[in-house]
Amino acid sequence: MHVIQYSGGIGSWATAQRVAARHGTANMILLFSDTLIEETSLYTFLTESAAQLGAPLVRVADGRTPFEVYWHSRFLGNSRLAPCSKILKQQPARRWLEANADSHATTLYVGIDAGEARRIPGIRAGWAPWTVQFPLTDEPELTKEAMLAEARALGLTPPAAYEEGFAHANCGGMCVRGGQAHWLRLLERHPDRFADYERREQEFRAEFGDVAILKEQRDRVVRPLPLTELRRRHENRGLSPAA
Repeated sequence: MHVIQYSGGIGSWATAQRVAARHGTANMILLFSDTLIEETSLYTFLTESAAQLGAPLVRVADGRTPFEVYWHSRFLGNSRLAPCSKILKQQPARRWLEANADSHATTLYVGIDAGEARRIPGIRAGWAPWTVQFPLTDEPELTKEAMLAEARALGLTPPAAYEEGFAHANCGGMCVRGGQAHWLRLLERHPDRFADYERREQEFRAEFGDVAILKEQRDRVVRPLPLTELRRRHENRGLSPAA
């Protein structure tokens, strides 16, 4: 069995394309772990791209959203440590694999490219005993722009996040792993989503103290940078997010 870790991002789609070209789709599964906060166009892309590939899309979910995980774990996700990734994506996928995929007869595929090759040993260790392959690290290497162009040439519409300038399409742009530029872009493109997470972060801070999704370094000291403060600085400076 060939199981693609299918996030709805363009990298996982291009990975599935390469696997299909080499092995066909008769024994392919597109495994999607739903965080329940993905953007509408990503869900549409998942459905349409699965149909284009001719492979079944299997959805798994923990049932909680990222902020529900933060409250339950009493820990606010950030760029260095995001429990939501493990609890909402990895664990549901692993439960499905344990129930449905013999580790001796199944290969997993993850859509990272050569620029992220440093992550490969950790990913392989984390998914043991299943074998993991990374087709996008093989030649010829593809840029994200080339992947997007290939999908569009096949009549697919990739998630809107790419047109909006985001590097990734996950979590509706509200990814705690994003840095300040990412969150400023969210503020510009989707102020309602930014405001929602700003409110949620403030509620969390009221309960647990001076913690924040973002951090900054001043005078060689790393400090929390609340979304409220990031927004205020942006408004006071009248600056636009980086293009």
